Amino acid sequence: MSDRDATGDGTDRCRLCGTPLSGAGERAADDFCSSGCRDIAAEYGTGDDGPRSTDRPADSSPDTTAETDGTVRTFFRVDGMHSASCEAYLESVAEGRDGVRDAEASYVTETVRVDHDPDRIGADALEDALSTLGYTAYRREDASADEDTGGTRRSREMDGLRKRRADDMLEMRYVVGVVFGSFLLLPFVAVFYPMYLTAFTDWGAIAHFEGSFTGFSGSLYLPLFVVLTGAIVYLTGGPVLRGAYVSLKLRRPTTDLLAALTILAAYTYASTTAALGRTDVYFDLTIVVASLVMGATYYESTVKRRATDRLTDLTVSQVDTARLYAEDGSTTEIPVADLESGDRLLVREGERIPVDGRLAEGECTVDEAVVTGESLPVPKEAGDEVVGGSVVTTDAAVVDVGERTTSSIERLTRVVWNVQSADHGVTRQADELAARLVPAVLAVAALVGVGAALTGAGTTATALAALMTLMVACPWALGFATPYSVATSLEAALERGIVVFDETVFERLRAIDVVVFDKTGTLTTGEMSVREADAPDDLLAAAAALERRAAHPAAAAIAAAFGDGSETTGEADGAARADGGSAAASDLEVRDFHTHATGVEGTVDGRRILVGHPDLFRERGWTLEDGLEKRIERAREAGRLPVVVGRDGDAEGLVIVGDEPREGWEETVTALSESGVEVVVLTGDDGTAADAFAAHPGVDHVFAGVSPDGKTAAIDRLRADGRVAMVGDGTNDAPALAAADLGISLGSGTALAADAADVAIADDDLAAVERAFALARAARDRIRQNLGLAFVYNALAIPPAVLGLVNPLVTTVAVVIGTLLIVGNAERSLLAD
Repeated sequence: MSDRDATGDGTDRCRLCGTPLSGAGERAADDFCSSGCRDIAAEYGTGDDGPRSTDRPADSSPDTTAETDGTVRTFFRVDGMHSASCEAYLESVAEGRDGVRDAEASYVTETVRVDHDPDRIGADALEDALSTLGYTAYRREDASADEDTGGTRRSREMDGLRKRRADDMLEMRYVVGVVFGSFLLLPFVAVFYPMYLTAFTDWGAIAHFEGSFTGFSGSLYLPLFVVLTGAIVYLTGGPVLRGAYVSLKLRRPTTDLLAALTILAAYTYASTTAALGRTDVYFDLTIVVASLVMGATYYESTVKRRATDRLTDLTVSQVDTARLYAEDGSTTEIPVADLESGDRLLVREGERIPVDGRLAEGECTVDEAVVTGESLPVPKEAGDEVVGGSVVTTDAAVVDVGERTTSSIERLTRVVWNVQSADHGVTRQADELAARLVPAVLAVAALVGVGAALTGAGTTATALAALMTLMVACPWALGFATPYSVATSLEAALERGIVVFDETVFERLRAIDVVVFDKTGTLTTGEMSVREADAPDDLLAAAAALERRAAHPAAAAIAAAFGDGSETTGEADGAARADGGSAAASDLEVRDFHTHATGVEGTVDGRRILVGHPDLFRERGWTLEDGLEKRIERAREAGRLPVVVGRDGDAEGLVIVGDEPREGWEETVTALSESGVEVVVLTGDDGTAADAFAAHPGVDHVFAGVSPDGKTAAIDRLRADGRVAMVGDGTNDAPALAAADLGISLGSGTALAADAADVAIADDDLAAVERAFALARAARDRIRQNLGLAFVYNALAIPPAVLGLVNPLVTTVAVVIGTLLIVGNAERSLLAD
C-alpha cells in the first residue's frame, strides 16, 4: 500500500515529496513519484513515517489562501523593514489584532504573512494596522483584479514601483535634512569652532563670548536652532528614532537606539545650554550624527535597489491572455483571469500554455523545462495533462482548462512566498553588541548623574552631566559603520556580477555545509548543440531542411549545424561532413512535412526522410542496424541526445546533440569541495544525462529524475544534517531555492528563481558561486574591523570629557576622524583582483 495524503483525501502520494502518484507514470516505483525521490530517500531517509504534506492547498490564490479551519493566509509587502527588530515588532502588531491566528515576518524579503479569520478582521484592516510608525504595508496582489490568475507579474511590478517610491521618499527626507543641516552648521564653522579653538590658549575668550551670547541666544539663536534642528532630527533622523522606539517596545536594544541616545542627548543638552546662555551647544553633533547614520542607511538602500534593478522580469514565464477555442473553429482572445474550468483553448506552436489542463485532441510536444527542469521536450497525446507555463514546441495544442484556472508557475510562486515570509533575518552582529552596550552606557550616565548630585550640583547641572556622558560614551558610530560596511560589501559583490539582497547572506554563506547544484541550465548551458554527426552529407542537409520547420531545441541545433552547408562547430569527430558540393537546406524542396511527437518526417527532393528518436524509427517500421543501436546507447550513457536520420525506410546515420557543461564547472566544484563543502547535483533528466557529473571526484552525490517537489524535499532532508545552499536557474527550482538556507540563482534563470534566491549571479558566471564564498569571508573581516573603528569616536572624546576640556569642536573632530577611518577601511577592495 502507498502512503496517503495527510489531508485524508485518499490520494496515493510520494513518501518523500508528497506528490500524487496518480499520473506519475512509469517513473513511479516503491511508493515514490520518481526514481530521484526514491534514491534521495534511500540516501537520507524520508524524514518521517508518512508523506510530506503542505500547509496550504494547491488551488489557493497568491496573496490570500484559504485554510481548512476557516482562516485565510494573506501576504503583505511592508516597506521600511531593515532588521530583526522590525520583524518582531510587526509580528506583535499583527498578532495583537483580534482574529489573527499567526503572523510571520521577514525583513530579508520585506514580507509579512498573516493567518486570520476574515469574518473578524479583513485584509484591509490588517494593512492599516501594519502601516504604522513609518512602515507602509500593502497586499502583494493589489495590482491584480482577480486573485487567482495573472497577478504574480503585476504584483512584482507594483512591488518594484512602490519600493522605488519608498526609496525616493527616504532620499528626499535625507537630502532635505542635509541641506538644512548644512546651513545650520555654517555658524559653527564661521564662529563657534574658531572660538572653541582659541579657548584652548585663552580661557578668557569663552567668558567674553558668553557675555555677549546670552542676549543673542535669547532673541534669535535659541528659537531658530531649536526649531530647525528639531525639524532636521525629524526629517533625517526619523527612521533612526523609529527603530529606537521599536527596540524599546521589544526590549531589544539595537544600533538605532545607540544613535538615537546620542542624537537626543546632544539636542537636549544643546537646547538647555543655549537657554542658559552658554556656548557649549551641541546642535552640530545632533545634525552630523543623524545625517551620517541615515546617510549610511540610504547608501545601503541605494545599493540594494541597484541590485534589484539587475534582475529580469517574470514575463518570460507568464502570459496575460488566452485564445478561447469555439466549436466552429473560431477563436477569441480573453484575459487569463476570465478563464473558467471546462473552457477550451488553442495554443499555437511556440506559445506558452496559459494554465494547467489536458490536451483535448491530437498530439504535440511541449517544453516543460521552466516548470520541471527537464531539458528535453515531452511528447503529449490526447488526454495527457499539460502544465501552465510550458511551451508548445511542435504543432498546435487544443487544451481543456482544468478545475483550477491557474498555472503551475503561479503555484510555485505561492510556495516561494510562503517559505520566504517565514525566513527570518539574522540579527546583526552590531545589534547583538548594542544589546550589551546600551545597559552599560545608561548605567554609566546614571552613575555620573548621581555623582554630580552627591557633590552638590543642582538639578540642571546633574542632568547636563548625565547627558554629556551619553554624548561621549555612547558608541553611536556602530549605527554608521554597520550599514556603510554592508553597503560597500554588497557593492563589491555587485561589481563582480554577484547580486546580494541582504547582508545576512554573507553570514549564511560562511556557515554552509552542503552546496546543491541543479544540473540543467546551471552546471550545463541549457542550450542544445550538435556535438557529433555520422551520416552522408546530402542526408544531413535533407535532415536540416526538415528540422528548419520544427520547433524542438534539437531541431534548431541540427538546422543551425547543417542548414547552410557549413561544418559543425561541436566536438564532431570528422564524420560530420558538409563539403561545398552539398546542397544547402534552403535549396531543397520539402513536401508532405509532418511532425511526430518525437521527430519529423517528409519528402525532400523526392526521397522520404525521417529524423528523430530511435523509437520513432521502430514505430514507423524503419530498419535500425545493431551497430547503430550500440552507438545510440553510448551517446545516452554520455548524457547526450541521439537523433537518428534515415531515408526510404532505412536509418543511415546518427546526429548526437548535447546540452554541454558550463565552462569552468569542474574548477568551481573542485574549489568548493577542497574548502570542505559537500557537493550534491540534482536533475530532472534521466540518470545517463548526469553521469559525467557523477564521475567528478568533487561531486559527492548525484540524484537524477527528481521532480520540483522532490528537489525541495531533498533540500529539507539535507538541512536535517547541516546548512544547505541551493544553486539553480529555473522557475522549477524556486521552491528549493527558497527552502534552502541560502539560494543562489544564475543570471540565465527566470525572475522567480532570482526572486526566491538570496544571491543572483547576474552575469551567468558559474565561477562566481565560489567567488561569493570568498567575498563572504572577506566581508566578515571588514565588518569586524569597522566595528572596532566605530569606537574611535569614544576613544577620542572621553579623555577630554574626563579632564573637563570637551567642547563641540572636540566632538566634531572625533566624529570626523572616526568617520574617515571607517569610510577609508570600508572602501578598500575586498578581494585582490
